[in-house]
Amino acid sequence: PPAGLDARLSYYSFDMAGSITETTWQAAKRAADTALAGADAVLSGERAAFALCRPPGHHAGRDFFGGYCYLNNAAIAAQRFLDNGHARVAIFDIDYHHGNGTQEIFYDRDDVLLASLHGDPDFEFPFHLGYARERGAGSGEGHNLNYPLPAGTDWPEWQAAFEDAHAKISAYAPTALVISLGVDTFKEDPISQFKLESEHFLTIGRRIADFALPTLFVMEGGYAVDALGVNAVNVLQGFQGT
Repeated sequence: PPAGLDARLSYYSFDMAGSITETTWQAAKRAADTALAGADAVLSGERAAFALCRPPGHHAGRDFFGGYCYLNNAAIAAQRFLDNGHARVAIFDIDYHHGNGTQEIFYDRDDVLLASLHGDPDFEFPFHLGYARERGAGSGEGHNLNYPLPAGTDWPEWQAAFEDAHAKISAYAPTALVISLGVDTFKEDPISQFKLESEHFLTIGRRIADFALPTLFVMEGGYAVDALGVNAVNVLQGFQGT
């Protein structure tokens, strides 16, 4: 690592969005612990759990942070499932932005399948990664599924990608499921360019329930503050069948 402070920051971070303060580690550790508590609840027999993690995590990789993410909460939870008897885990990332950190962590592994729906990296953060051609390496070949979608994607197009990923996850036959739950696909999200309505999140929750798997929801993004709670709860209510 270089000696200069700014240089050291860029050595460990892929962007300049994540600030470091005296309480950053405490916040990041507690977010990861929240995801672990959710995984442990599912391991103890709960059908599902919702980990309300802040800061989020899916942009953090093995040895880098960025995109407001410091520890990869969903990846840490997935590993908890693997360490406690689950042979295969699927991570379904439905955040608007590509989970580049999650991809990097599991890219060469076959015990975790990652499927990610997101804005095309040709125009959208975090850029550079998230293309359909990135399918894993070594034993992980075919276990990384990216669905980059254009700006302005509305429900029918998004749903078609979701259903394709849904079928591939089912074919993988995981024994546990982690949802990287971003609701920044909402039409009024200020930093995103998809066009989902609040009612669509109910359908998303219902279709996630159709996997009939032990499920952990890990909160990622969502920046339309007034609608954030409504959309996240809609996913959970759809999952519960209410």
